[in-house]
Amino acid sequence: MFNDMFYQIEDYLIYCKTKGLSVKSIKSYEQSLRMFAKYCTDTHKIETISKVTSKMVIEYLSYVTNRGKYTVVTDTTTEKINNPTSRTDLGKRVSTATVNNYLRNLKAFFTYAVDFQLMKTHPAIKIKAAPNTRKAKDFITDSQFKMLLRVFNLSSFVENRDYTCTNLLMDTGMRISECLLIKIEDIDLNKRAIFLPSFNTKGKKDRVVYFSNEMNALLKRWLKYKDIYTNSEYLFTTQRGNTFINAVFEKNFRNYCNRIELKNVSPHTLRNNFAKRFLMNGGSIFILSTILGHSSVVVTEKAYLDLTDDDIRQSYQQFSPLAKMKNR
Repeated sequence: MFNDMFYQIEDYLIYCKTKGLSVKSIKSYEQSLRMFAKYCTDTHKIETISKVTSKMVIEYLSYVTNRGKYTVVTDTTTEKINNPTSRTDLGKRVSTATVNNYLRNLKAFFTYAVDFQLMKTHPAIKIKAAPNTRKAKDFITDSQFKMLLRVFNLSSFVENRDYTCTNLLMDTGMRISECLLIKIEDIDLNKRAIFLPSFNTKGKKDRVVYFSNEMNALLKRWLKYKDIYTNSEYLFTTQRGNTFINAVFEKNFRNYCNRIELKNVSPHTLRNNFAKRFLMNGGSIFILSTILGHSSVVVTEKAYLDLTDDDIRQSYQQFSPLAKMKNR
Protein backbone atom coordinates (compact mmCIF):
# COMPACT_ATOMS: atom_id res chain seq x y z
CA MET A 1 0.00 0.00 0.00
CA PHE A 2 1.40 3.39 -0.99
CA ASN A 3 1.90 6.10 1.64
CA ASP A 4 2.97 9.75 1.47
CA MET A 5 6.66 8.86 1.09
CA PHE A 6 6.02 6.72 -1.97
CA TYR A 7 4.05 9.54 -3.58
CA GLN A 8 6.85 11.99 -2.71
CA ILE A 9 9.28 9.67 -4.47
CA GLU A 10 6.96 9.53 -7.50
CA ASP A 11 6.97 13.35 -7.64
CA TYR A 12 10.76 13.35 -7.41
CA LEU A 13 11.08 10.89 -10.30
CA ILE A 14 8.86 13.16 -12.42
CA TYR A 15 11.11 16.07 -11.42
CA CYS A 16 14.18 14.06 -12.53
CA LYS A 17 12.53 13.43 -15.88
CA THR A 18 11.89 17.16 -16.41
CA LYS A 19 15.59 17.78 -15.74
CA GLY A 20 16.46 15.48 -18.63
CA LEU A 21 18.03 12.66 -16.63
CA SER A 22 18.50 9.41 -18.51
CA VAL A 23 16.06 6.52 -18.14
CA LYS A 24 18.87 4.48 -16.59
CA SER A 25 19.53 7.13 -13.92
CA ILE A 26 15.83 7.49 -13.10
CA LYS A 27 15.47 3.72 -12.71
CA SER A 28 18.45 3.72 -10.34
CA TYR A 29 16.78 6.43 -8.23
CA GLU A 30 13.48 4.58 -8.28
CA GLN A 31 14.95 1.29 -7.10
CA SER A 32 17.04 2.68 -4.24
CA LEU A 33 14.43 5.19 -3.03
CA ARG A 34 11.57 2.68 -3.03
CA MET A 35 13.70 0.26 -1.01
CA PHE A 36 14.46 3.03 1.49
CA ALA A 37 10.77 3.94 1.75
CA LYS A 38 9.86 0.31 2.41
CA TYR A 39 12.54 0.09 5.11
CA CYS A 40 11.24 3.27 6.78
CA THR A 41 7.67 1.98 6.71
CA ASP A 42 8.45 -1.54 7.93
CA THR A 43 11.12 -0.71 10.51
CA HIS A 44 10.28 2.76 11.80
CA LYS A 45 6.56 2.99 10.92
CA ILE A 46 6.98 6.39 9.26
CA GLU A 47 5.11 7.33 6.12
CA THR A 48 6.48 10.76 5.16
CA ILE A 49 9.92 12.06 4.24
CA SER A 50 9.77 14.82 6.88
CA LYS A 51 10.23 12.30 9.70
CA VAL A 52 13.44 10.75 8.34
CA THR A 53 16.48 11.28 10.61
CA SER A 54 20.22 10.89 10.14
CA LYS A 55 20.17 7.89 12.49
CA MET A 56 17.63 6.15 10.25
CA VAL A 57 19.76 6.72 7.16
CA ILE A 58 22.88 5.33 8.88
CA GLU A 59 20.95 2.30 10.12
CA TYR A 60 19.53 1.76 6.64
CA LEU A 61 22.97 1.81 5.01
CA SER A 62 24.17 -0.76 7.54
CA TYR A 63 21.07 -2.85 6.84
CA VAL A 64 21.69 -2.67 3.08
CA THR A 65 25.33 -3.65 3.54
CA ASN A 66 24.51 -6.76 5.58
CA ARG A 67 21.20 -7.95 4.16
CA GLY A 68 22.61 -9.75 1.08
CA LYS A 69 21.74 -9.34 -2.60
CA TYR A 70 18.10 -9.72 -3.71
CA THR A 71 16.87 -10.59 -0.20
CA VAL A 72 14.59 -7.54 -0.14
CA VAL A 73 12.16 -6.39 -2.84
CA THR A 74 9.83 -3.41 -2.85
CA ASP A 75 6.75 -5.33 -4.01
CA THR A 76 5.55 -8.65 -5.46
CA THR A 77 5.68 -7.32 -9.02
CA THR A 78 9.40 -6.60 -8.66
CA GLU A 79 9.95 -10.09 -7.27
CA LYS A 80 8.21 -11.70 -10.26
CA ILE A 81 10.29 -9.67 -12.71
CA ASN A 82 13.68 -10.28 -11.07
CA ASN A 83 13.00 -13.83 -9.77
CA PRO A 84 15.70 -13.56 -7.05
CA THR A 85 15.61 -17.25 -6.10
CA SER A 86 17.01 -18.20 -9.50
CA ARG A 87 20.08 -15.97 -9.11
CA THR A 88 23.44 -17.57 -8.30
CA ASP A 89 24.52 -14.58 -6.18
CA LEU A 90 21.39 -14.52 -4.01
CA GLY A 91 22.32 -13.51 -0.44
CA LYS A 92 25.90 -12.50 -1.27
CA ARG A 93 27.25 -9.32 0.31
CA VAL A 94 26.24 -6.06 -1.36
CA SER A 95 29.31 -4.24 -2.70
CA THR A 96 30.58 -0.99 -1.17
CA ALA A 97 30.11 0.71 -4.54
CA THR A 98 26.42 -0.25 -4.56
CA VAL A 99 25.87 1.03 -1.00
CA ASN A 100 27.63 4.29 -1.88
CA ASN A 101 25.36 4.62 -4.91
CA TYR A 102 22.31 4.23 -2.65
CA LEU A 103 23.67 6.97 -0.39
CA ARG A 104 24.31 9.25 -3.36
CA ASN A 105 20.72 8.74 -4.57
CA LEU A 106 19.31 9.39 -1.10
CA LYS A 107 21.34 12.60 -0.78
CA ALA A 108 20.01 13.88 -4.11
CA PHE A 109 16.44 13.09 -3.02
CA PHE A 110 16.86 14.81 0.35
CA THR A 111 18.33 17.88 -1.35
CA TYR A 112 15.22 18.03 -3.52
CA ALA A 113 13.00 17.54 -0.45
CA VAL A 114 14.66 20.42 1.42
CA ASP A 115 14.53 22.71 -1.63
CA PHE A 116 10.79 22.03 -2.01
CA GLN A 117 10.18 22.33 1.75
CA LEU A 118 9.13 18.71 2.22
CA MET A 119 11.59 18.52 5.13
CA LYS A 120 13.42 21.12 7.21
CA THR A 121 16.93 19.67 7.34
CA HIS A 122 18.98 17.33 5.16
CA PRO A 123 19.42 14.09 7.19
CA ALA A 124 22.35 12.74 5.15
CA ILE A 125 24.35 15.91 4.50
CA LYS A 126 27.17 14.86 6.89
CA ILE A 127 27.17 11.15 6.06
CA LYS A 128 30.23 10.22 4.02
CA ALA A 129 30.56 7.44 1.49
CA ALA A 130 32.36 4.32 2.68
CA PRO A 131 35.99 3.86 1.52
CA ASN A 132 36.04 1.66 -1.52
CA THR A 133 38.95 -0.14 -3.15
CA ARG A 134 38.04 0.06 -6.80
CA LYS A 135 38.76 -2.79 -9.18
CA ALA A 136 40.96 -1.83 -12.11
CA LYS A 137 39.19 -1.57 -15.45
CA ASP A 138 39.43 -4.55 -17.79
CA PHE A 139 41.99 -4.03 -20.54
CA ILE A 140 41.98 -5.55 -24.01
CA THR A 141 45.40 -6.13 -25.51
CA ASP A 142 46.21 -5.27 -29.11
CA SER A 143 46.28 -8.94 -30.06
CA GLN A 144 42.90 -9.61 -28.38
CA PHE A 145 41.26 -6.70 -30.17
CA LYS A 146 42.70 -7.80 -33.52
CA MET A 147 41.42 -11.34 -32.90
CA LEU A 148 38.00 -9.92 -32.09
CA LEU A 149 37.86 -7.94 -35.31
CA ARG A 150 38.70 -11.04 -37.34
CA VAL A 151 35.55 -12.90 -36.20
CA PHE A 152 33.15 -10.50 -37.97
CA ASN A 153 31.63 -11.64 -41.27
CA LEU A 154 31.80 -8.42 -43.29
CA SER A 155 29.56 -9.81 -46.04
CA SER A 156 26.68 -9.71 -43.51
CA PHE A 157 24.88 -6.38 -43.02
CA VAL A 158 24.52 -6.97 -39.27
CA GLU A 159 28.14 -7.98 -38.68
CA ASN A 160 29.53 -5.30 -41.00
CA ARG A 161 27.53 -2.72 -39.05
CA ASP A 162 28.68 -4.11 -35.69
CA TYR A 163 32.29 -4.28 -36.92
CA THR A 164 32.22 -0.59 -37.83
CA CYS A 165 30.52 0.30 -34.55
CA THR A 166 33.07 -1.68 -32.52
CA ASN A 167 35.96 0.13 -34.21
CA LEU A 168 34.29 3.50 -33.68
CA LEU A 169 33.78 2.86 -29.95
CA MET A 170 37.43 1.95 -29.51
CA ASP A 171 38.63 4.91 -31.59
CA THR A 172 36.50 7.64 -29.98
CA GLY A 173 35.65 6.58 -26.42
CA MET A 174 31.94 7.22 -26.97
CA ARG A 175 29.25 5.53 -24.94
CA ILE A 176 27.28 2.95 -26.91
CA SER A 177 24.09 4.94 -26.24
CA GLU A 178 25.67 7.98 -27.91
CA CYS A 179 27.11 5.99 -30.79
CA LEU A 180 23.82 4.43 -31.85
CA LEU A 181 22.12 7.84 -32.04
CA ILE A 182 24.60 9.39 -34.46
CA LYS A 183 23.00 10.96 -37.51
CA ILE A 184 24.92 11.07 -40.77
CA GLU A 185 24.50 14.86 -40.92
CA ASP A 186 26.52 15.14 -37.68
CA ILE A 187 29.60 13.43 -39.17
CA ASP A 188 32.35 15.60 -40.70
CA LEU A 189 34.58 13.28 -42.70
CA ASN A 190 36.94 16.10 -43.69
CA LYS A 191 37.64 17.16 -40.10
CA ARG A 192 37.23 13.59 -38.83
CA ALA A 193 34.78 14.73 -36.18
CA ILE A 194 31.33 13.73 -34.91
CA PHE A 195 28.97 16.17 -33.21
CA LEU A 196 26.99 14.71 -30.31
CA PRO A 197 23.99 16.92 -29.45
CA SER A 198 23.14 17.47 -25.79
CA PHE A 199 19.91 15.46 -25.90
CA ASN A 200 21.89 12.33 -26.81
CA THR A 201 24.65 12.63 -24.19
CA LYS A 202 24.63 11.52 -20.57
CA GLY A 203 25.85 14.91 -19.35
CA LYS A 204 23.22 16.73 -21.44
CA LYS A 205 25.89 18.92 -23.06
CA ASP A 206 26.90 19.21 -26.71
CA ARG A 207 30.17 17.42 -27.40
CA VAL A 208 32.48 16.66 -30.30
CA VAL A 209 34.52 13.47 -30.62
CA TYR A 210 37.23 12.82 -33.17
CA PHE A 211 38.32 9.77 -35.14
CA SER A 212 41.44 8.60 -36.95
CA ASN A 213 42.31 8.32 -40.63
CA GLU A 214 41.83 4.57 -40.34
CA MET A 215 38.35 5.06 -38.91
CA ASN A 216 37.60 7.59 -41.64
CA ALA A 217 38.20 4.92 -44.26
CA LEU A 218 36.01 2.43 -42.37
CA LEU A 219 33.16 4.95 -42.09
CA LYS A 220 33.28 5.77 -45.82
CA ARG A 221 33.19 2.07 -46.65
CA TRP A 222 30.30 1.45 -44.25
CA LEU A 223 28.26 4.38 -45.59
CA LYS A 224 28.55 3.03 -49.15
CA TYR A 225 27.57 -0.44 -47.97
CA LYS A 226 24.69 0.85 -45.83
CA ASP A 227 23.23 2.91 -48.69
CA ILE A 228 22.59 -0.30 -50.63
CA TYR A 229 20.08 -1.42 -47.98
CA THR A 230 18.63 1.71 -46.39
CA ASN A 231 18.58 5.49 -46.65
CA SER A 232 18.10 6.05 -42.90
CA GLU A 233 19.37 9.33 -41.44
CA TYR A 234 21.15 7.37 -38.70
CA LEU A 235 24.65 5.94 -39.06
CA PHE A 236 23.76 2.59 -37.49
CA THR A 237 20.34 0.98 -38.06
CA THR A 238 18.73 -2.38 -38.63
CA GLN A 239 18.78 -3.71 -42.19
CA ARG A 240 15.24 -2.36 -42.63
CA GLY A 241 16.29 1.10 -41.48
CA ASN A 242 14.75 0.88 -38.01
CA THR A 243 16.35 2.19 -34.81
CA PHE A 244 19.22 0.05 -33.54
CA ILE A 245 19.07 -0.22 -29.73
CA ASN A 246 21.78 -0.71 -27.10
CA ALA A 247 20.56 -4.07 -25.83
CA VAL A 248 20.75 -5.65 -29.28
CA PHE A 249 24.30 -4.46 -29.90
CA GLU A 250 25.37 -5.57 -26.41
CA LYS A 251 23.96 -9.04 -27.04
CA ASN A 252 25.65 -9.23 -30.45
CA PHE A 253 28.92 -8.02 -28.96
CA ARG A 254 28.87 -10.77 -26.32
CA ASN A 255 28.42 -13.34 -29.07
CA TYR A 256 31.44 -12.00 -30.99
CA CYS A 257 33.55 -12.13 -27.82
CA ASN A 258 32.39 -15.69 -27.13
CA ARG A 259 33.71 -16.77 -30.53
CA ILE A 260 37.25 -16.19 -29.27
CA GLU A 261 36.43 -16.93 -25.60
CA LEU A 262 37.05 -13.33 -24.58
CA LYS A 263 35.54 -12.92 -21.11
CA ASN A 264 34.31 -9.93 -19.09
CA VAL A 265 34.23 -7.58 -22.06
CA SER A 266 31.35 -5.28 -22.96
CA PRO A 267 30.88 -2.28 -25.26
CA HIS A 268 31.69 -0.02 -22.28
CA THR A 269 35.01 -1.85 -21.92
CA LEU A 270 35.99 -0.30 -25.26
CA ARG A 271 35.39 3.17 -23.80
CA ASN A 272 37.58 2.28 -20.82
CA ASN A 273 40.29 1.00 -23.15
CA PHE A 274 40.19 4.18 -25.22
CA ALA A 275 40.70 6.25 -22.06
CA LYS A 276 43.54 4.13 -20.75
CA ARG A 277 45.35 4.05 -24.09
CA PHE A 278 44.89 7.82 -24.45
CA LEU A 279 46.63 8.39 -21.11
CA MET A 280 49.37 5.83 -21.76
CA ASN A 281 50.16 7.52 -25.08
CA GLY A 282 50.76 10.82 -23.32
CA GLY A 283 47.31 12.37 -23.67
CA SER A 284 46.22 15.05 -21.19
CA ILE A 285 43.67 13.99 -18.60
CA PHE A 286 42.00 17.38 -19.02
CA ILE A 287 41.49 16.77 -22.74
CA LEU A 288 40.38 13.21 -22.03
CA SER A 289 37.75 14.51 -19.61
CA THR A 290 36.31 16.72 -22.36
CA ILE A 291 36.36 13.93 -24.95
CA LEU A 292 34.56 11.52 -22.60
CA GLY A 293 31.97 14.11 -21.64
CA HIS A 294 32.62 13.95 -17.89
CA SER A 295 31.22 16.68 -15.67
CA SER A 296 34.69 17.41 -14.27
CA VAL A 297 38.27 16.18 -14.47
CA VAL A 298 37.81 14.75 -10.94
CA VAL A 299 35.35 12.21 -12.38
CA THR A 300 37.93 11.21 -15.00
CA GLU A 301 40.69 10.87 -12.41
CA LYS A 302 38.57 8.61 -10.23
CA ALA A 303 37.55 6.48 -13.20
CA TYR A 304 40.83 6.02 -15.04
CA LEU A 305 43.86 6.69 -12.87
CA ASP A 306 44.35 3.01 -12.08
CA LEU A 307 47.30 2.26 -14.33
CA THR A 308 49.30 -0.83 -13.34
CA ASP A 309 53.06 -0.92 -12.79
CA ASP A 310 53.45 -2.45 -16.24
CA ASP A 311 51.36 0.34 -17.80
CA ILE A 312 53.57 2.95 -16.14
CA ARG A 313 56.73 1.13 -17.24
CA GLN A 314 55.60 1.06 -20.88
CA SER A 315 54.53 4.69 -20.81
CA TYR A 316 57.79 5.75 -19.17
CA GLN A 317 59.85 4.26 -21.99
CA GLN A 318 58.25 6.76 -24.39
CA PHE A 319 59.08 9.77 -22.19
CA SER A 320 62.45 8.96 -20.60
CA PRO A 321 64.43 12.26 -20.53
CA LEU A 322 67.76 10.49 -21.13
CA ALA A 323 66.42 8.50 -24.08
CA LYS A 324 64.94 11.66 -25.59
CA MET A 325 68.29 13.48 -25.33
CA LYS A 326 70.20 10.59 -26.92
CA ASN A 327 67.83 10.49 -29.86
CA ARG A 328 68.31 14.18 -30.71
